[in-house]
Amino acid sequence: MTRERFVAAQLPPEEAGFLRSLRPRSLDECVGQAKVREGLRIAIQAARERGEPLDHILLHGPPGLGKTTLANVVAAEMGANLVQTSGPALERGGDLMGILTNLNQGDVLFVDEIHRLSRAVEEFLYPAMEDFCVHFVLDRGVHARTLRYTLKPFTLIGATTRAGLLTSPLRERFGIFYHLDFYSEEELAQLVVRSARILGVAITEDGAREIARRSRGTPRVANRLLRRVRDFAQVRHDGRVTEAVAREALEFEGVDSVGLDSLDRELLRVVAEVYGGGPVGVEALAATLNEEVDTLVEVVEPYLLKIGFLTRTPAGRRITPAACAHLGIPIPRNARPQGSLF
Repeated sequence: MTRERFVAAQLPPEEAGFLRSLRPRSLDECVGQAKVREGLRIAIQAARERGEPLDHILLHGPPGLGKTTLANVVAAEMGANLVQTSGPALERGGDLMGILTNLNQGDVLFVDEIHRLSRAVEEFLYPAMEDFCVHFVLDRGVHARTLRYTLKPFTLIGATTRAGLLTSPLRERFGIFYHLDFYSEEELAQLVVRSARILGVAITEDGAREIARRSRGTPRVANRLLRRVRDFAQVRHDGRVTEAVAREALEFEGVDSVGLDSLDRELLRVVAEVYGGGPVGVEALAATLNEEVDTLVEVVEPYLLKIGFLTRTPAGRRITPAACAHLGIPIPRNARPQGSLF
């Protein structure tokens, strides 16, 4: 099952269609990640001029920053077919074999969550990436022999939120590495205006900026919030999204002035009030919050670390004075700067 199909299976059809309709189709339409876009533009032009497939690409960073979108854009810019799958979906070497042998010259294979590939599948992938071939082992014991099957040259794009979990042999077979970072408020405001234009939503510049400010630096969140604000503006107001309407709608949704939702605030309060400001291990936090560890590590923590509301130490997570000030709670002793008497 591809990641796109997985998402569609979890969302209502109109929500999945909404996400796809806002996806840019070329590098010129993309907003943000300027260095990544320029690097890809150069690599794509060079590969096209040589008539060669693009080098294998590894995209890593927090979820929602556009890794799948960039894979679609790269395939479109190369004039190639995009084939999508994900690490968890490839359980055996045979699963990957069926995909690889059906790729055409220059096709782009996108593997989401590539850090979750099994060892057997990963080792099967090495010669495919390096020499565009795979090896079958026929028979067993003294009669075993290896059959080499040549593949048509292709480009693999791997996406991961946990680059540190990739093995060295796999990581070294990628020729292009890009880290996707959180977007600035200005970039997200541009993205909101673009999405609103596609959806036919009347929005002011201040309204777009208000949504951007609360979007956690993440395009996927910005587009989701835009849809919620659009609904609120249609039902409670005249359909026009102004700064005041956006603020009222997002406060109704439980998204505060810096983009924290109920889970973010609950995590910070648990660290502060239950664990005295920390340090506390992520497993203990997950158990207390009744959440999956992966959800906290991949979805919640990156933004809290980015804005300085949480710190990660060898002993565990700690809340910061800035987070306490935002929540309006006393600063635990363990969260006070060293040497502070208050």
